[in-house]
Amino acid sequence: MNVVIGSKNPAKIAAVKDVFTEAAVTARDAPSLISDQPFSDVETRQGAVNRASHSLKVASAAIGIGLEGGVMYVDDELYLCNWGALITRDKAIFTASGARILLPAGIECELKKEIELGDVMDAHARRRDVRKKEGAIGIFTNDHISRKEMFVHVVRMLRGQWEYAQKK
Repeated sequence: MNVVIGSKNPAKIAAVKDVFTEAAVTARDAPSLISDQPFSDVETRQGAVNRASHSLKVASAAIGIGLEGGVMYVDDELYLCNWGALITRDKAIFTASGARILLPAGIECELKKEIELGDVMDAHARRRDVRKKEGAIGIFTNDHISRKEMFVHVVRMLRGQWEYAQKK
């Protein structure tokens, strides 16, 4: 089986490879077609769907996967969120969301200036390419959960939904 992921981000690619161990996984750049920094579950989910859909258009694969990180409010507090989408050649769409963690108030102030979370995290953590490595989730969980692990959870839910649908 061939699977294409609509991202060149190493953490996202590794997550898909961890779940689809028997598949040939290909990575392709795919636009999210949403804001650079999504600010809701709806927008973040749509970015994942757009990436999965586009990846199937540019690669020969049975399944396209899109993974998107964003932020969303619960009451007046800003949380990290993440979504995934799995789309098949026959246009079946499966989506899932994963871990959420409260972001410090200082992070929210920077994001409101239209700076992407990845860039904010590089400055906050005094590291480079946080989005490609541990992610904000890794920083704020003291490396107990990495960005890859966060997305592995989402990809497992996507695969499970897809497999369940195959039984019907």
